[in-house]
Amino acid sequence: MSFPLPPDHHFSGEGVGERMRAAFRTDVEVTRRTVGLRRAADAVRAAIDELVTTEAPDEALEEASELIRRAAELLAGQAHGRPYLGAAEGSVGGNPRGFVDYSPFVGPANPLAAPVRIEVLDDEVVGRATFGDPYEGPPGCLHGGFIAASFDEVLGFAQSMTGRPGMTGRLVVHYRRPAPLHQEVVIRGRVDRIDGRKIHTKATLHAGDLLCAEAEALFISVDFTVFAELNERRGAAG
Repeated sequence: MSFPLPPDHHFSGEGVGERMRAAFRTDVEVTRRTVGLRRAADAVRAAIDELVTTEAPDEALEEASELIRRAAELLAGQAHGRPYLGAAEGSVGGNPRGFVDYSPFVGPANPLAAPVRIEVLDDEVVGRATFGDPYEGPPGCLHGGFIAASFDEVLGFAQSMTGRPGMTGRLVVHYRRPAPLHQEVVIRGRVDRIDGRKIHTKATLHAGDLLCAEAEALFISVDFTVFAELNERRGAAG
């Protein structure tokens, strides 16, 4: 048994790949608020990049800390709230761009997000990123946890194209060689096969011609109403 999305859902029926491609376009018109959120997130990421390698004197660090604290206080004094459609799984809720902007791994409006750019090519999803010092594991190399998260994100988008998306049931990563920092890596993911509710996927991560890691993931198709229930609980919890 599988759980396809409702017929009128944005990622249901024919042409899902084209709609996924449209969701990742960067040349679409956005609101002033979206621009502001993305700029603020970029500023936070820039501050993180500086903080992990800075050798600034104590005075400069104290001034930077005060500026960051003041920014947090400014935002703390404003209204808060975020609709479910802005969550990382917002695509399943029906918003074709919500999961892009707020994804904790690729969202331009989420300061936690890594610098991964997503592209949909035919039947595969491709993520490209150049990871800097904040993502270091072994000296000069990308932390394995970010490799695993990259696979989960890219394959999560790939399985969404089936029209019966679900949640990660298992993710197996094979680390072949260290992935370098400050060099573009490319993550390619695709659906391998579907067996009822089970969506089997595969992915690779390359730095140039060097294969750094491979992954297989199993996603379990979830009834659309489950996401609706999660939405209701999230709203009730504030």
